[in-house]
Amino acid sequence: MSLLIKGGRIIDPQRGIDLVGDLWLQEGIVKGLAEHIDVPPRTRVVDATGLVVCPGFIDLHCHLREPGDSHKETIATGTAAAARGGFTTVCAMPNTRPPIDSTVMVELVLRKARDEGVVRVLPIGCVTQGREGKTLTKMEELAQAGAIGFRAAGSPVGEDDLMRQALERAAALGLPIINHCEDLGISRGGVMNEGELAASLGLKGWPALAEEAMVARDIALAESTGGHLHLAHVSTAGGVELVRRAKERGVFVTAEATPHHLTITEEWARAKPGHQRPYNTNAKVNPPLRTQRDVDALVQGLKDGV
Repeated sequence: MSLLIKGGRIIDPQRGIDLVGDLWLQEGIVKGLAEHIDVPPRTRVVDATGLVVCPGFIDLHCHLREPGDSHKETIATGTAAAARGGFTTVCAMPNTRPPIDSTVMVELVLRKARDEGVVRVLPIGCVTQGREGKTLTKMEELAQAGAIGFRAAGSPVGEDDLMRQALERAAALGLPIINHCEDLGISRGGVMNEGELAASLGLKGWPALAEEAMVARDIALAESTGGHLHLAHVSTAGGVELVRRAKERGVFVTAEATPHHLTITEEWARAKPGHQRPYNTNAKVNPPLRTQRDVDALVQGLKDGV
């Protein structure tokens, strides 16, 4: 099939391209890119005036909820939503029921994605069996089955030596360990960012230190083992700074931030007009929304490649 996408703003960060023009594809392969391309015979033409034409997005942190919670999401509905939003690859988190802690589960996700999905699905395996934080999974087998990394989804790998072993084994496979950075002993009972607003609303605070202490520990372990550490949903200015300094030292660490942590603050926890409660429960997320200082640091970290 020949396809000509005309008049769109073509952006390709890898090649440094940002121009308004035409993109010609044949059988899914780019054959031409210029300000103007004459229409080849028997070509479907799409008018992209006022639209952006770019490589497909990749979602590193996607909860497809299948199996176990199909009333929330399925591989079919999740991948359809991804395609609608311009995402051509999604990485599926392992906190399903049962969790993705065996080759059987990895193969199930891949099969469902092949049969019912409309974009590429890359499964992430559990770090520990049953997500219990006690015994490491058979990482080598999970990787062979198709897992592209290992995650303690929804809860951290709390035991220090277990995390060290996980990083060592994953390093041998050339795959990342993805951790939910939260010291549960510090955050326990917290429902929003610790500070004056939480106090005024009478809500238990969740200190930034709960995240930063775990980030610091994981970076130290990654530095010691040479493993690839990926930090999920960083939300604090201190976390950004720890990652920045670690990268400067050559530690193999990468990090992500969510759209809401990049755009809104704890102020969203205030009650909206007409609410019966003094706070807005729609603003309760994990990790919690932070301050404007944290948002600014996350945005700067994104700009800087941190």
